Amino acid sequence: MKILSIILSVIALGLIIFNFTKVNFSAPFEGESTVALITIVAGLCVILIMAILRTSKRIEEQVKKRK
Repeated sequence: MKILSIILSVIALGLIIFNFTKVNFSAPFEGESTVALITIVAGLCVILIMAILRTSKRIEEQVKKRK
């Protein structure tokens, strides 16, 4: 599970970097820039969710050790 979450985070980071190059900063809410901004936000959400998942798994392991 740890490897999968790391791989998904790296893929999301790659998508964020790729879509950051597609944003037209003079008109960020027109045309392809809108799609790029939405994809950047979605990639950030994936990274956040994977971080939460890794943290919850770490907490779960600690709780199991105490029992």
